[in-house]
Formats: sequence, structure tokens, C-alpha cells
Amino acid sequence: MTDSVDDELKALLRKERIFVLILAAIQIVHIMDFVIMMPLGPRFMRVFDISPVEFSSLVSAYTFSAGIVGFFGALYADHFDRKKFLLFNFTGFILGTFMCAISTNFTTLLIARIIAGAFGGILNACVLSLVSDLIPFQRRGAAMGVVMSSFSVSSVIGIPIGLWIANTFDWHYSFYFICLVGIVFWIMSFLFLPSVKVERPKSFIENLKKFRKVFKPDYIQAFCLTSTLAFGIFHVIPFIAPYLVRNVGFKESNLPFMYLIGGIGTIITARIVGKLTDRLGSFTMFRFLALVSMIPILALTHLPPVSVGIALTVTTLFTMFGSARFIPAMTMVSGVVKPEERGTFMSLENAGRQFASGAASQTAGLIIGSTATGALTNYNIVGIICVCSSLIAIFIANQIRKKYNLR
Repeated sequence: MTDSVDDELKALLRKERIFVLILAAIQIVHIMDFVIMMPLGPRFMRVFDISPVEFSSLVSAYTFSAGIVGFFGALYADHFDRKKFLLFNFTGFILGTFMCAISTNFTTLLIARIIAGAFGGILNACVLSLVSDLIPFQRRGAAMGVVMSSFSVSSVIGIPIGLWIANTFDWHYSFYFICLVGIVFWIMSFLFLPSVKVERPKSFIENLKKFRKVFKPDYIQAFCLTSTLAFGIFHVIPFIAPYLVRNVGFKESNLPFMYLIGGIGTIITARIVGKLTDRLGSFTMFRFLALVSMIPILALTHLPPVSVGIALTVTTLFTMFGSARFIPAMTMVSGVVKPEERGTFMSLENAGRQFASGAASQTAGLIIGSTATGALTNYNIVGIICVCSSLIAIFIANQIRKKYNLR
């Protein structure tokens, strides 16, 4: 009897592992499409002859679009089979990325980013909803760690390859590459992910009532937690590559190494943080990581011209601790919502996070200036804003901890 139960548990864990790996793979494509814009920043600013404000518009166009569509998408997020909804948005996302690949100027690329963001934002919510649907809470921290480590995998594999393609051929081919990888993972999703049916509202009015239920204080507090984190970090992220190149003395050819080394570090960190989140508690881990992350945030945004080794050390620590905070934060957030409201909740959570990211990127573009020689100014100010956001996020997380008796 015991052996039979053990075999069933092992089979279940194997299935869960496959689901998590596929969902993480989808995140890799989605995140690679988004973050490839940052290391290509110096190239876009040079090729299109655009200012920091215009470049930040390319970044924020994606996130604002994701936020707007994600908000309205929450009205019907719980209306469809989770798998079908994911595949639909994945298809639109791949088409949007293809439009980026065939863009010829700033305007057409901006429009393509808006379309890619419209589908990419909901795609992210679909992935997080499926993680919560398919993985029990007691193992969800580790699962979130794997899925959230997709940023790191993108940094280790996707971005260096994308930048190598851009340096060897042209930046257009970087987006062609993302489309190709996306098609492969779309097929895997179609073949292996299970259908997750939800109880559909009987009418649009009932759907609106369900939508309204999600706007309750506990849920809004959870939205504020991840949105505050995103608002802080995205003051810094879009301008890392331009700042390193123009102020620190980095060569554009060295940028792939920054993402490679930082990604390797965060892959290791994400797995450890995921397991420690399950063991020590989501709030305990979040508070620790939020506090520690302030050190590399300030170091990076105040970095003078230094050697490549020192610069890579700082950027790696920034990436490791900055991204790791989201693992316990998302674990806390996933424990707040009721299962029947999860699709709507995750869509709204993602919309809020995307709005915050877009607002931060746009605000940073207004704060950051440039000298006659091209060096960026006021990058230290956005670092201070990021640190203040971390402190506010700790306060919000503590309120959630008290309400739900979390560790």
C-alpha cells in the first residue's frame, strides 16, 4: 500500500515537473522578447538617432500595452480553458514579435512593440495562473522559483545569442530568432500541457460582478506589492546597458557577458530562494532579499568608470537579488487569491505590474539626461527611487503577512 502511494506521488511530481518546465520555457520566450530591448538600447539610440526619452518609449510601449490589455483581459480571463487561452495569446505574441523583426524605423518598431505587449502581458498572467492551478501551495514556492528563473535562463542563453545574432547579422534577426524559439515552445505547450477548465460565468453581467469582487482590499494590497517592486526596479533596468556603455566604459561587445554571468548567478539563486521560501516562509525571505538588494542597486546606479570585472560583479549581484525578490513576493500573492478567481486576479496583478513598469521606464526617461559627450546623467536618482520602493514593498508585505498569518 505504501509503495503504491509512493509511486503515485512520484508520478504526480514528474507530471508537475514537466508542466513547470514548459511554463518556464514560455516565460523564457516572453521575457527574452522584452529584455532584449535593453541591451539593444545603445544600438537603437545610435541607429534611429533617438534620445533617452524616445528609447524609454520603446520599452514602456510594451508594458503599457500589456497593462491596458491585461486589465480588460481580466474580464474574460476566467471565461476560457486555461490552456486554450494561453495558446491564443502565445500565437498573438509570436506574430507581434515577427512584426518587430520586419520593422524598418522607430515608428514601426514602436507599433510592433505595442502589439507584442498586448499579447505578451496576458501570456505572462496565463503562465502564472497555470502554475497556481497545477501546483499545490506547499510546493508552489519551488515551482515559482523555476518559472521566475526563466529571466535568468533568458539572460544566460537567449540574450547572448540574440546579441551575437545582432552583432553578426543585424538586430532584425534577433527577433526572428525569438519567433523561431517561440514556435517550438508553442508546439510543446500544445502537446503536453493539460486543459484546465474553469466555471464560466453565465452572462457578461455575472462576469462583471466577478470582476468587481477582485477589487477588494486584500487583493488590492497584493497588487500593490508586486507593482511597487516593478515600479522601483524598472527605473533602473532599461538604462543599465546605455549607462555601462556611455558612463562606465563598457564596450557593446561585452554586454552579452553581463547577461551571461548575471543569468548563471540568478539561475542558482532562484532555485535556492524557491526552496528556502517553502522552508522558511515567503515573508521572511522577501524581507531579507528586499533589504540585501538595496546594496547592489545603489552600487550600480552610482558606478563610476571601473574595470570590466568590477562592473560585472555589481551587475550580477543586482540581477541576482533584484529578481530573486519576486519569487517570495509572487508566492505570497498566489496564496491570497481564491482558486475560482485566480485567472482574473493574475490578469489584474500582471496589468498593474506592467503599468508600474511602463510608468517607471517613462519616468526614468524623463529623469535621466545626457551630456554633450553622450554620458547619461541622474542615474543615481533612479537608484534612490528604487531603494525607496523596496522599503514601501516591505511594509506592504508585512501587512499581508499579518492578515494571512504568513511566515
